Amino acid sequence: MRLISTTGELEAAVAELSRSDFVTVDTEFIRETTFWPILCLIQMAAPGVTALVDPMAPGIDLKPFFELMANEKVTKVFHAARQDIEIVFHLGGLIPHPVFDTQVAAMVCGFGDSVSYDQIVQKITGTRLDKSSRFTDWRHRPLSEKQLTYALADVTYLIEVYRHLKEELERENRGHWLKEEMDVLTSRETYDPHPEDAWKRLKMRLRKPQELAVVQHVAAWREREARERDVPRQRVIKDDAIYEIAQQQPRDQAALAKLRMTPKGWERSATAAGLLDAVNAALALPREEMPKPPKPLQSPEGSSAAAELLKVLLKMIAENEGVAPKVLASGDDLDRIAADGDKADVAALHGWRRAVFGDKALRLVRGELALKFDDRKVAVFETDGAA
Repeated sequence: MRLISTTGELEAAVAELSRSDFVTVDTEFIRETTFWPILCLIQMAAPGVTALVDPMAPGIDLKPFFELMANEKVTKVFHAARQDIEIVFHLGGLIPHPVFDTQVAAMVCGFGDSVSYDQIVQKITGTRLDKSSRFTDWRHRPLSEKQLTYALADVTYLIEVYRHLKEELERENRGHWLKEEMDVLTSRETYDPHPEDAWKRLKMRLRKPQELAVVQHVAAWREREARERDVPRQRVIKDDAIYEIAQQQPRDQAALAKLRMTPKGWERSATAAGLLDAVNAALALPREEMPKPPKPLQSPEGSSAAAELLKVLLKMIAENEGVAPKVLASGDDLDRIAADGDKADVAALHGWRRAVFGDKALRLVRGELALKFDDRKVAVFETDGAA
């Protein structure tokens, strides 16, 4: 099994793959010690064609690969595409399009929540894949035959999986369901987050405006620092340290040295100087510009019971439609609908989800629909108050 290691070989492979209307794609990468993933291998396949590309080969130019990712005439098929697309965006500056994610398609087709690649391959093809090479060091060269065989299987079996799911989506007239999901997955905003929004990834434990301002500034500083140094965020400073800094609000080296979550002597480093600048910038904000802490959800009386009824409705509709409940609505969606009705800004009340589940959920909350136990099954019926 041979790795493509030159630009010319890659150009020839891409030319052959481009003759198909779809190509299956996967990548192997390492990111435990870096902010940006290190691309170690690219796997591609189309009917009758396979390609294993070594992106670490000296002198290789991945431009032909990125051109294929941008080719609107060829559908790019991934399984759990998010991280693969992130790599293409970071290295090539583009979002692959059009995209078909078999993990999302599988949920829409009733294969369960977040089904893994080996699970869906076994269900559709009956083949049990050997996953023992999954966590090997893909940077090490030469790659073994076992590694390459494993890597190639991630795209060759994906051909049959794609065809099966595509046919099922067309048969059930659910192609537009998947398209809405792919529009979000291929949105540039999904892969180009602003450092100023980095605080949103943190679990919010703070309620004072000054504390929240410090969290926002320090999280943004950490994001920029991690990207510039290409190290994981936690390598710059841990989440727990951000919370402690927000509460103690150190303005100088002496105050920073007293914190429990920072290493001894670290306060004298250039990194710590950047951190202190971020803290002082947050504390210098006028009071009227301080961020307002989010108000905790105050559910109206009876909404928790309504949420439980919505769970029953969700499970019933999901079973009837043959989809995973998670695809239609999350637990948070149900809580918000129960509390706020049609004012709830949740995914379950938008697009195809609203047509399948959301409208019925709102009618249940308004008392226009009710649930009953009929012949050992839960059924929905209209109440006398229904318009």
